[in-house]
Amino acid sequence: MSERTQSGRPKVRLHVDGPLAAGQAVGLDHERAHYLRHVMRLERGDSIAVFNGRDGEWSAVIDGFGKGWCSLAVAERLRPQERGADLWLLFAPLKRGRIDTVAEKASELGVSRIWPVFTRRTDPHRVNMDRLRANAVEAAEQCERLTVPELAEPVPLERALAGWPAERRLFFCAESGAAMPIALAVQAHAGNPAAFLVGPEGGFDTQELDAIRNLPFVVPVGLGPRILRADTAAFAALACWQSLVGDWAAGGADGRPPFRSPGAPDPSTS
Repeated sequence: MSERTQSGRPKVRLHVDGPLAAGQAVGLDHERAHYLRHVMRLERGDSIAVFNGRDGEWSAVIDGFGKGWCSLAVAERLRPQERGADLWLLFAPLKRGRIDTVAEKASELGVSRIWPVFTRRTDPHRVNMDRLRANAVEAAEQCERLTVPELAEPVPLERALAGWPAERRLFFCAESGAAMPIALAVQAHAGNPAAFLVGPEGGFDTQELDAIRNLPFVVPVGLGPRILRADTAAFAALACWQSLVGDWAAGGADGRPPFRSPGAPDPSTS
């Protein structure tokens, strides 16, 4: 049978699009079937975990393989659906593999919406959204979250800010100028939906900076005395938010989810 983690849960997790319920049949495409059969070396009768962002996490048994397909039989619920953090990340696209890393780490850090935005100094000017989504999905599968971040279509920064919901605080990661220390800022606005804005490697130009700072929902924040690369700034800001007011702060006594805490009840029975 397939490998399981120390908690007895299936080691392999897959995100699927269809509904999940006991007895439900789930079909997988060629790529997923190849991954299970030839990469993970699983066979008919082995168990994996599946989730879709709506119905919680379920165990599923491999019912069969065919040429370019795999079928699963959903068995029992392992975890009920939970609401993830309401946290957005707006960032200027980066070159090469670093943009893939942003999608991956933002997913691991619990971001609910990943939104590439084009600034005047952004380079490159195109985003491979299929690749970005694949990285976000794979990270969600590996980090045990129950949702996959929404990937918003890339737009110019001005357009994103023009339709901004007034109740959502936009923490602007500022390299210079007046700014609150990030810890004080996120705690002061803990009751509001949140988003972070990280600029391009070359920084924002003067007109962009003035326009951003004049918006009523923007809170400029500082990330310490050192200049950080754009991807590092994003990860640092997200980690600060999660540890102070997010789901890191709301975890159990040891900071881990209940199903991985010693002596915790089986979440599938809740």
